Amino acid sequence: MELTANKIEFNSETKNINIVEKLIDDLSNEFDLHNDIYGKLLLAVVEGVNNAIVHGNKLDKEKVVTVDYMIDEEKVEFTISDEGSGFDYTNIPDPTKPENLEKTHGRGVFLMHHLADDIEFDEEGSIVKMTFNID
Repeated sequence: MELTANKIEFNSETKNINIVEKLIDDLSNEFDLHNDIYGKLLLAVVEGVNNAIVHGNKLDKEKVVTVDYMIDEEKVEFTISDEGSGFDYTNIPDPTKPENLEKTHGRGVFLMHHLADDIEFDEEGSIVKMTFNID
């Protein structure tokens, strides 16, 4: 497998999440990714894109979400960027604590941390890079 890298951009509308879902489907088929990897990618990347659209860009259709991706024989990397002001990614409430169990939000970053093999935030949280090992 040779290195594949690319970028997609789209306006901050939740309907555009299907662009990312199709991308992950296409990559999974093209590179014959294991179902476990596919599931992790789908959940974590869609969650990251949803966060960028809803929380980062605040559903402002004039603002863009950028998804850079790279895949080789060892790993898949997705970098999701929004035009928002970021957030304090070091201070996320634990959704598994009793006081947070009933909340209907606040699980996205937790999920991303548990699904990706590595996760990094930059630019005060408006960029997230997730790495998934596939070897």
